[in-house]
Amino acid sequence: MSRDRRKALVSGEYSRLSVACQCELVGISRSSHYYTAKGESEFNLELMGRIDRQYLETPWYGSRQMARHLRRDGVSTGRTRIRRLMRLLGLQAIYQKPRTSRPNEQHRVYPYLLRDLVIDRPNQVWCADITYIPMRRGFLYLVAVMDWHTRAVLSWRLSNTMESGFCVEALREALSRYGRPEIFNTDQGSQFTSEEFTTALIDAGIRISMDGRGRWMDNVFIERLWRSLKYECVYLREFATGHDADREIGVWLDYYNTKRPHSSLADKTPMEVYWETMAA
Repeated sequence: MSRDRRKALVSGEYSRLSVACQCELVGISRSSHYYTAKGESEFNLELMGRIDRQYLETPWYGSRQMARHLRRDGVSTGRTRIRRLMRLLGLQAIYQKPRTSRPNEQHRVYPYLLRDLVIDRPNQVWCADITYIPMRRGFLYLVAVMDWHTRAVLSWRLSNTMESGFCVEALREALSRYGRPEIFNTDQGSQFTSEEFTTALIDAGIRISMDGRGRWMDNVFIERLWRSLKYECVYLREFATGHDADREIGVWLDYYNTKRPHSSLADKTPMEVYWETMAA
């Protein structure tokens, strides 16, 4: 059953079952059902879009350099506003801190396991990352789980919050559909260091790897995915609702997995390589 269909089954009209219980029964997160827009001003939403686009080009820009760049483009704004919006987007200069989200100092951070590792088969290493998705009035967050060797997107979820629940749901879907990897690599964002996420990995017998501070290149393949997704899908549309975003992103990710050839994969698609190698 499609995700849109599952969402349509959830209703607040049934007094015997809570919305949370209904969402659990049909396999979606409560946050993805509600898709509540954030209360940012029109100006701030426009700024966030500009910041996101520029960050894809210059990920080394911190708030000071980003504010300077925007002022040169005729946008009158101060560094304090830019700093807050960059934090809201989960963006920080690559030489300072992990970019996707702020770490939680109380969570355990696991060592990096990919140094000098030859990754040459599916399900050897998976990775996950979160990015910001602009909407007509607000924004959402998108998490994706990717197979490192084939670049195949194994699962994904949208959410209106940066809590760990939607990341855990994406992880569990990938595990149920594709088995389990030997190693799972993420940044040190609080969603990925949370007990809920790391326990799901440990219970599945998966070794946990986390990028060192500032090692943004460790997840370079999924960063390239975000760039392609935004320029080929997100920035060409203006999503009015979460359902619109969910549908269009789903269509593009299916295209990416099954129809978009990659030069690094000998002009095959990620899923072609994934299933051919798994069958070998």
